[in-house]
Amino acid sequence: MPENSLFSLAGKRALVTGASRGIGLTLARGLAEYGAEIVLNGRDPGRLEDARVALEKDGLKAVTAPFDVTDQNAVIEGVEAIERDVGPIDILINNAGIQRRAPLDQFKRADWDALISTNLNAVFFVGQAVARHMIPRGRGKIVNICSVQSELARPGIAPYTATKGAVKNLTKGMATDWARHGLQINGLAPGYFATEMNKALVEDKAFTEWLCKRTPAARWGQTEELIGAAVFLSSDASSFVNGHVLMVDGGITASL
Repeated sequence: MPENSLFSLAGKRALVTGASRGIGLTLARGLAEYGAEIVLNGRDPGRLEDARVALEKDGLKAVTAPFDVTDQNAVIEGVEAIERDVGPIDILINNAGIQRRAPLDQFKRADWDALISTNLNAVFFVGQAVARHMIPRGRGKIVNICSVQSELARPGIAPYTATKGAVKNLTKGMATDWARHGLQINGLAPGYFATEMNKALVEDKAFTEWLCKRTPAARWGQTEELIGAAVFLSSDASSFVNGHVLMVDGGITASL
């Protein structure tokens, strides 16, 4: 890719949270293929190292930064260490997330708290810690991973839907506060993708049949189909895009 390409990430450094597997690892690989140096974050150092080795085998540059994104002090220390020992963070992919399913009237407080902590608090903690370094430099890209559930709900996942709706509006709030400093903060909202988190749904024949009928594209998404949107939001191509949530959902939010 020419270095002057609008979509080139050459010379950029991207921190990807929740990057040891699934969408996080796919996006890390995709950004690396467009030239970015990747910092892989997650809680499990062993899984992160496996991910780093897998990228390295394909000639892609990555380092690991294990810390708990739900612990604000750990986040601040982790980001400071990256900035000091690795280099400036130019791009943040705020991807770490979990799912819990249960009827709303039976939903456990512990599961509610876990969803809020991982899906919402962590987005604020990491976004704020990274932005504190980006703002003095006058540039930076933050991509918060939202969801089709930022707009829609389904039975059994109301608390998850609440967190992803909040991430959508937090994204808009970040852009409102930080765009004046040269940052672009946007959301990337996957629809239904065949991931480890969705394994039970993928294997549920009735659900898959419903999804294929409900989605205009008539299929599950593949995680590699998120790379183009992530590269766009991480590159100079989106230099005047701020507070936007880009749906990558096969048309499910466009159709009744």
